[in-house]
Amino acid sequence: MDDASMVGLMGRVTGTIGPGLVGEVIVRVRGGAEHFLAYSASPKDRIETGTVVMVVEYLPPRTVYVSAAYDS
Repeated sequence: MDDASMVGLMGRVTGTIGPGLVGEVIVRVRGGAEHFLAYSASPKDRIETGTVVMVVEYLPPRTVYVSAAYDS
């Protein structure tokens, strides 16, 4: 999977993301669902477990930067 095809995919936070924290997200990709290490695209934002997020950057093989998909 190339870098560009990950950007824009939606996922759900399974481990809280925030300043000083490496979180985790699950993203539907390649015909299944995969877990990725996750950082917030905005370093000061905290994104809680269960939040729907969008991938804004992908660093192969298993790291993504995400932002909340919807305003809360």
